[in-house]
Amino acid sequence: MTKQEDNKAVVVRWFTDFWGETCDLSVVDDIAAPDMLLKYSLHEPRRGRGDIKAFMTDFRAAFPDLNFWATADLIAEGDYVVGQWEGGGTHTGPAFGDFLAGSLPAATGRTMRFTGTTVLKVIDGRIVEEIGLDDGVAALTQLGLIKAA
Repeated sequence: MTKQEDNKAVVVRWFTDFWGETCDLSVVDDIAAPDMLLKYSLHEPRRGRGDIKAFMTDFRAAFPDLNFWATADLIAEGDYVVGQWEGGGTHTGPAFGDFLAGSLPAATGRTMRFTGTTVLKVIDGRIVEEIGLDDGVAALTQLGLIKAA
C-alpha cells in the first residue's frame, strides 16, 4: 500500500469508530497522536487524547444518536486526507454547553443535520490534527441557538 492508502485507512477507521454510529473511544489511544488537535467551527478546539475523549463523551451523552458518515470518496495527498461528510443527531440527553454560540438545556428534543469537510493530517499512522469546516449555521439554527433570517 502507498502512504496515501495507509493514511486513508487510518482516516476510515477514525471516521467509523470515532464519528460513526457507535463510538469506540479506544480508537483515540490507537490512532490519535498524544497531542492531536481537533478543531471545528462549532466547538472550542480540543487538544490531546484526554480532551478529545471528554469532548466526545459529553457530545454523545447530549446527542445519543449522534452519527456522521462520508458523502464522497476520500482524497489523499502527502500527509493529508480530506473527507466530506454529513451527520447530526437529536438532543435528548443532558445540557450541552460546548457550542461556541451558546448552550442547550437538558433534553430539548431538537435535531440537527448538517454537512462539512474535514482535513486530517496523518504522520506515521497517527492523526496529528483534524480541522473541519462544518455548516455550523445550519446546526445552530436547527437547535434554536441562532435565529434564521
